[in-house]
Amino acid sequence: MHAFIYKSQRKDDTFVYLAARDDFARLPEPLRTQLGELTFVLDVALTPERRLARENVQVVRANLAERGFHVQFPPPLTGDERADA
Repeated sequence: MHAFIYKSQRKDDTFVYLAARDDFARLPEPLRTQLGELTFVLDVALTPERRLARENVQVVRANLAERGFHVQFPPPLTGDERADA
């Protein structure tokens, strides 16, 4: 399975994986509005053995097969990071 990855220009550390390149119509309108402009980052083969830095490849593959997209949100803030914000 192949994925095309885009970075949200409005939401820091938020990425969208699409099953088809530039197939933004798959994204619900409220989500598209929230994410703003999406900039292409890379395309990647998502094999079952592949490791991703922040996501479970099985979950990403399942979402791409079912919905045509997967959204990777930033990791939750730790207690120290929240105090700095």
